[in-house]
Amino acid sequence: MGLGGISIWQLLIILAIVVLLFGTKKLKGMGSDLGGALKGFKDSMQNDDDAKNLEKKEQDEADAAQKTEKKDESKL
Repeated sequence: MGLGGISIWQLLIILAIVVLLFGTKKLKGMGSDLGGALKGFKDSMQNDDDAKNLEKKEQDEADAAQKTEKKDESKL
């Protein structure tokens, strides 16, 4: 038994039918498109994380500057 009750022979027959219907060039193109879409998604997520980290860093710096100003005011 293979995946969910499908044997290896059934999977090979399905693969052969898909190759006959679409052809290897079209399947390769679809695979490349899918890979490009996944890469774009990962890059977008990374850019979003970078933007959040930058925003947090700027907020931390602003908070530190306010604390420094309050210390300076209290000394006066």
